[in-house]
Amino acid sequence: MTLPSSTDALLLGGTLSAAAALAHLACIALGAPAYRWMGAGESMARAVEAGRWQPHAMTLGIAAVLAVWSAYAFAAAGRLPALPLMKPALVAISTVYLLRGLAFPLLMPRFPGNSLGFWLVSSGICLLIGLLYGWGTADRWSAL
Repeated sequence: MTLPSSTDALLLGGTLSAAAALAHLACIALGAPAYRWMGAGESMARAVEAGRWQPHAMTLGIAAVLAVWSAYAFAAAGRLPALPLMKPALVAISTVYLLRGLAFPLLMPRFPGNSLGFWLVSSGICLLIGLLYGWGTADRWSAL
């Protein structure tokens, strides 16, 4: 098996980040059933059903961050204009994704309402995206 090119890695990582942003927006649009299906936990779904704004605000914030991270990947791949602080931003994004992917056993007790499936799937996805961003960033470092 060969590694993807660094550009392809960044494009795939950016696409996955954009898809994750859209999935979060879908939760807001579709309501409590989507929060449940995505594994966000019963307390989040009940808060949405009760008309509370906090779950949607938090979800919108996460979607916005993921969209910005996607833009950084596309910029690093040469598909968007360069963004401010490209190198440190890409290192930080890679690090956050990798930490989120690896540290889920430490995070699980803080969010007891999230399903094990949520933790395994989301952590695996984060680990994959972190590896894609890390590989792409490291290989394209001199071009950034």
